[in-house]
Amino acid sequence: MYLIRERIFDLGNDFDITDESGERVYHVDGKVLTLRDRLVIEDTAGREVAAVHRQLVALRRTYTIEIGGEKAAEVRKKLFTPFREKFTIDVPGPEDLEMKGDLLDHEYSIERDGVELASVSKKWFRVRDTYAVKIAEGVDHLLILASVLALDLAQSRAEKERAERGD
Repeated sequence: MYLIRERIFDLGNDFDITDESGERVYHVDGKVLTLRDRLVIEDTAGREVAAVHRQLVALRRTYTIEIGGEKAAEVRKKLFTPFREKFTIDVPGPEDLEMKGDLLDHEYSIERDGVELASVSKKWFRVRDTYAVKIAEGVDHLLILASVLALDLAQSRAEKERAERGD
């Protein structure tokens, strides 16, 4: 299980992703004030292992995930999802993932063909402004964590745009 502080992107600061005992697993360099809303995920030795950035030309909010310098997935909001927000994690090939549930409140699952691969929840951990990401064995942990961060970036950008419009 991994722990991430909620609303970290409002500050635009760097932060750590820890395990459930509080040990740092990854460091995230948050460059959310840049034009492309870019995050760099580093291992404990400070090496870049993944990056998340917003695509500027996409018709809908889309974030690209790179792992090891290679494009690993795109995270984008699904069109026409009444009553709930859903995001797709589009990976190469037919094995796409879906994020669904209460995305705004960090209570959701990540599934492939109806099988839960990961769940995100604030209920598991009582530390204020923290949510947990629990990932099944055999699943690419870095892809899941980067996808969760991409969703947070998308939501933060949407909130900022609503505030600018006065919604």
